[in-house]
Amino acid sequence: MRYYTYLLLGAILCLGAIAFTNKKASPTIYSATSSKGIHFIEGEWKKALAKAKLEKKAIFVDAYATWCGPCKRMQQDVFPNPAVAEFFNKNFINITLDVEKGEGIAFAQAYGVEVLPTLFITDYNGKPITYAKGYIPADQLLKFGEFGKSKAPIH
Repeated sequence: MRYYTYLLLGAILCLGAIAFTNKKASPTIYSATSSKGIHFIEGEWKKALAKAKLEKKAIFVDAYATWCGPCKRMQQDVFPNPAVAEFFNKNFINITLDVEKGEGIAFAQAYGVEVLPTLFITDYNGKPITYAKGYIPADQLLKFGEFGKSKAPIH
């Protein structure tokens, strides 16, 4: 009986350690209050639209899910890149939307998100200009942003 008690206690401790480790390893979303990386509005599409109209800027959208490996890689390796952050923070209103909750669900349906991540550049009214599916490294994200900026009706 004592053996099973120790076994159960060990299993509980292991599960707790795994849960704690996974929580710490989750990706960082760089918000408007963060000094590093792209400054994202988190999950508020209507807020991003209003801000874009006010500032006369196009919108960069990161449509992701928390379980998506390529999404996590972009959040950890690409969005914090200084050149990427400087370009996107200067030229766009940036928003990250979890396609499985909140306004992200309606966005994913309206914009036909089928692959994660899907990155969009829209005009300040939300009309799509261009999009990219899947992980893309920093240099390609910059090219994507430059293309989207060149096609935006406002500069």
